[in-house]
Amino acid sequence: MPFLLLTNNAFNDRLGANPIQALHFGFGDWTLRFLYINLALTPIKIITGHSKPMRYRRMMGLFTFFYATLHLLVFVVLDLSSSRDAFKDEVPESPYILMGLLTYLLLVPLAITSTRKMQKWLGRNWVKLHRLVYAAGLTAVVHYFWLVKKDYSEPLIYAMVIAVLLGIRVIVYCSKKLRLQNP
Repeated sequence: MPFLLLTNNAFNDRLGANPIQALHFGFGDWTLRFLYINLALTPIKIITGHSKPMRYRRMMGLFTFFYATLHLLVFVVLDLSSSRDAFKDEVPESPYILMGLLTYLLLVPLAITSTRKMQKWLGRNWVKLHRLVYAAGLTAVVHYFWLVKKDYSEPLIYAMVIAVLLGIRVIVYCSKKLRLQNP
C-alpha cells in the first residue's frame, strides 16, 4: 500500500517541491518501519504468548528488502542519474551513505535466504545468519541519524524503538542463561 501511495503521488505530481527527495525519504521511512515491525514480532510473541504474528516474519522481511531496494534505486538512478562518477564522488564523502550501503548489504543475504529451501539447506546456520537483522536495525538508525542535520526527533524515536525491541531480547536471553545456571 505505501508503494502504491508513493507512486500514485509521483505520477500525479503530489510529492512537493523536491519529488526525488520525497520518494527517497518515503521509501527509506518505510524500510525502517517494516524492519522494525519485523523485529517487533518476536517481542509480541514473548509478551502475549501468541505465535500467530510470527507467520508474517518472512513477508515483513521481504517488504523491508523491497523498500530498501527502492530507497537505493531512487538514490542511484534518480538522484545520481546512474552515474558511476557521481557515485564514486558522493559515497566516500558521505558517511551516512556508507552506513546505508552497509545496512543494505546486511539485508541482501537475509532476502536471498528467506525461502524454506534455503532454511533447510543452511540448517542451524540459517538462524545465525538471520541475526544480521539486529545489526541492520542498528545501522539503519545510525544511517538516519547521520543523514539528519537539525531535527533529531524522528531518528530518536526510531532509536528508542530499536532499543526496546533489542532490549526485550537481551532480557529474555539473560533470564534464560540465569535459569540454566541456577536450576
